[in-house]
Amino acid sequence: MAKKNRLKDLSFGQRIYITEIAKGLGLTLKNMFKPKFTMQYPEVKFDPPASYRGRPVLAVEENGEERCVACGLCSRVCPALAIEVRAAETENEKERYPEKFEINMLRCIFCGFCEEVCPEEAILMSKDYELAFTNRADAIYGKDKLLTPVSRLQDRINFVRQFK
Repeated sequence: MAKKNRLKDLSFGQRIYITEIAKGLGLTLKNMFKPKFTMQYPEVKFDPPASYRGRPVLAVEENGEERCVACGLCSRVCPALAIEVRAAETENEKERYPEKFEINMLRCIFCGFCEEVCPEEAILMSKDYELAFTNRADAIYGKDKLLTPVSRLQDRINFVRQFK
């Protein structure tokens, strides 16, 4: 009964969908002739917003000391199992440091869970987006590629702190 009433409310043009097809074609034509925006990538670099999650990095203090205490929370929370951490003992105040810290960038899905769970704000998602590899071995980032001074990451640290 309700279906019969709805058909009475529609005009003949609406019943055969001609007006709806014309509206869709009009929208398509309008967008076809709009000016296009293309970034000239190698010459003009993309400036990502503050919320952008790029390549993960490890923060290093100005004195050269790593923030990471090798708790392993980042590797446990990673849904892609991309992070591998092996701890070692030290005589310093924090007692542990990551002897081995590797991220397989082919597995990383840039979700940011590792950044959220880190108690020391040691792992952060940087704004780096240029990731190209010629072989699989180049895609495994060790501490040599991950360690980044805190001064370069200050805007990201401030962004993360406002949501904690």
